[in-house]
Amino acid sequence: MSLFRMAAAKRPSPNRERAERRLWRVLLGHVTRTWSEMGLFTRTFLLLSALMMASLAAWLQVFISMEMGPRATQMSKRVATSVNLTRAALAYSSTSERPSVLMELASREGLQVYPRTAEDLVASLPDEEYWQQVAAQLRDLLGQETVLAWEVDDQSGFWVSFRIDDEKYWLMFERQEVGLTGGIEWLGWGAAALLLSLLGAGISVAYINRPLARLARSAQLLTRGAIVPPLPESGAREIRELNASFNRMAHELRQTDAERALMLAGLSHDLRTPLTRMRLEIEMSSMADDARQAIDQDLAQIDHCIGQLVDYARPAGAAPKIPIDVSTILYDVMARERSHTESLGGSLDSSIAPDLHACIDALDFKRIVVNLIENARRYGVAANGHAQITVSLQPAGDKLILEVSDRGPGVKPAETERLLRPFSRGSTARTGGDGAGLGLAIVERLLRQVDGRVELTPRPGGGLTVRITVPRATT
Repeated sequence: MSLFRMAAAKRPSPNRERAERRLWRVLLGHVTRTWSEMGLFTRTFLLLSALMMASLAAWLQVFISMEMGPRATQMSKRVATSVNLTRAALAYSSTSERPSVLMELASREGLQVYPRTAEDLVASLPDEEYWQQVAAQLRDLLGQETVLAWEVDDQSGFWVSFRIDDEKYWLMFERQEVGLTGGIEWLGWGAAALLLSLLGAGISVAYINRPLARLARSAQLLTRGAIVPPLPESGAREIRELNASFNRMAHELRQTDAERALMLAGLSHDLRTPLTRMRLEIEMSSMADDARQAIDQDLAQIDHCIGQLVDYARPAGAAPKIPIDVSTILYDVMARERSHTESLGGSLDSSIAPDLHACIDALDFKRIVVNLIENARRYGVAANGHAQITVSLQPAGDKLILEVSDRGPGVKPAETERLLRPFSRGSTARTGGDGAGLGLAIVERLLRQVDGRVELTPRPGGGLTVRITVPRATT
């Protein structure tokens, strides 16, 4: 096989390269998505922890590097001194005395001396910077002919050769006596430093994030219409200014809500009083029944629009802490609304699961259901001229699903989001051109304060389904 064919055989295929790039993109996307979903505390903690661990690793590396040179010099001198003392002790001893001298050195000084032969199996020192420094300095002190070994005849240790005349010897040292500080000791110190670093990072991040978390909770309560206690205007200058601005905003919003409630009460009274008087005058007038009925319908439409405006502008209340039985409330609402729908020639069917609870105000829940049924009665008229409405309440895990469906003309999918905005109406085929366009906006606003959602979807077979999702509560 030629070199070109061998290179082509080793080169990865285009399909494999594309698969690897796709895998990296998926992994990168997963990491990015996970990072974006993390809270501020987790992000800051991970960043600080990574920075502290990197700093700790750099500090350990610098410390080991600074320790390595002095440690190698110290150990080299110590080993050289031991070798010289052992050589001198053996050199000035007679042949008969040398065994006792070796035993004395082994028992008192821990120096183990072995004869060196040509048949010894010798393993070289590891190719590490510290051991190579020790070897170089020992050869400078004892001579370049000195042999250093990591193992001799499969016996571990730090072996140094020396000779007395024609006799050759090994002097063996325990590795931990000559090497750097043991790994277990370094591991213990590193683990302690890492634990302290992570603990310090957690405390620091919690201290920094506590005011922001308090502000986020207060803002969430404020959006739900709850009375928010003033935030403490203490701590760092930026936190003091932020809390002070939030307190001023919350105070101004409460004042605005109070003024708006007073204005709406006066507006409702001032508008509905003349409407009532006009209805009375029309009933007492001698005009034709058709004209009287048409004027009465117009006045009812005006009164309905005023009621929607008042309901939408009414400040949202805080969600109750005690759950209510929404199934029982829906039974009562259906009994009243069914008779009203049937009196208009329509039908209202229901499927309600029993004993379902949610943390929502009972009056707000009734307003939601009545608004949806009224919208279905008004705008969801079937081809036969009558409204065919179905109401369903069922559990779905930790949620409750309320659906109000009709057999009307429905709405276009592009219009569903716009219909949730205030004063927005669908096509003339769906709405008939009347109404203030606030029914769904009121529903969406009431659901917002209990973490609920509203969705508009086409109904299979024709019509519209309004799906309400609220958190389910346990009793």
